[in-house]
Amino acid sequence: MKLAKTDLGQRVLKDRSVPLTPRQRAAFILCDGRNTVDQVLAATASVGVTREDIDHLLQENLLEPAGPAPAAATPAAAAPVSDRTAQQRYQEAYPVATRLTAGLGLRGFRLNLAVEGATNFEQLRELAPRIREAVGDKAYADLDRALNA
Repeated sequence: MKLAKTDLGQRVLKDRSVPLTPRQRAAFILCDGRNTVDQVLAATASVGVTREDIDHLLQENLLEPAGPAPAAATPAAAAPVSDRTAQQRYQEAYPVATRLTAGLGLRGFRLNLAVEGATNFEQLRELAPRIREAVGDKAYADLDRALNA
């Protein structure tokens, strides 16, 4: 099962309003919707993270099973161009954006940091014009498809 941070979890990650042990925080950071619970446990085994630590994060509503968001949660006025959710588009576009900006070398270092700091679709979409300007229209086409298709 893959786990992702809830909205509350994203806030807690930034403001540390819910006390977490160092083990729980390490596991919490790795729960990004791409890693399975077993992968997170394997990656954090050296610091002693257990399934109970993951269960605690779930009980605190900091994590939720990753999966497509229900269609009813998206207001009709803000409906995406495609039938994919914003989270799905973010998960597809993020690796493309990091690949493009990492390929810029030192001249794209700050832009790469901005992309890595983008935690949701809206933030990534706000960076798209800067990425397009830096990499050119041809290279940007892949990111445009991931964001808007």
